[in-house]
Amino acid sequence: MTDEPTDQHSTRGFYDRISRAYDLIADSSEHAVRDIGVQALGVSHGQRVLEIGCGTGHGLVGLADAVGHSGQVHGVDISSGMMAVARNRLQSAGPRNVTLTIADARTLCFRSNVFDAVFMSFTLELFEGAIPDVLAEVRRVLRVGGRVGIVAMSAAGQTNAMIDLYQWLHRRWPHVIDCRPIDVVGVLQEAHFQTRTAHVAAIWGLPVIVAIGVRTSAASHEGSTP
Repeated sequence: MTDEPTDQHSTRGFYDRISRAYDLIADSSEHAVRDIGVQALGVSHGQRVLEIGCGTGHGLVGLADAVGHSGQVHGVDISSGMMAVARNRLQSAGPRNVTLTIADARTLCFRSNVFDAVFMSFTLELFEGAIPDVLAEVRRVLRVGGRVGIVAMSAAGQTNAMIDLYQWLHRRWPHVIDCRPIDVVGVLQEAHFQTRTAHVAAIWGLPVIVAIGVRTSAASHEGSTP
């Protein structure tokens, strides 16, 4: 038996099943805007970076190149299948300072104030009502002045035939059409991040936003690094 919530267990199983086909299904459309997000995050040599929902590892390779041999990249994902694909990709790409961990973003297994940047690409929107919990954990593990980069479907208030179709498909098959649009800037501000940049792109006529949030100060309830 397991005490894992049913929705989390279903999500883990779904991504395990599609892990070997995920790049064929989704990466061809996601990679360009993901690369924009990595570039906008502004990672530099020697920094320590976390990618949440690292999937099959494409973002990890780009982040590892950005931090260089003196930096560190940590990738977390809930799916062991996706992590296996990511591990193979990293091995093929050559030596990288990358550590992979199977973990839930709502309870990150890292100390407070240790990362210079956190990155999520088509991941935050999967948490539905737990988005504030995820961003609270992101804020906890970021150093003051650290950045979080979010790439997500945008709830921009606009509509067209593709948006209407996508939203209908999401309502009907939420575990398959899983990336629902969210107000990225709004949720970052509610989580006490200062929004520094926001770039709007599109995939198949669907609005996608690349937003950077900055942790500007330490809250009184947040602990320091042990």
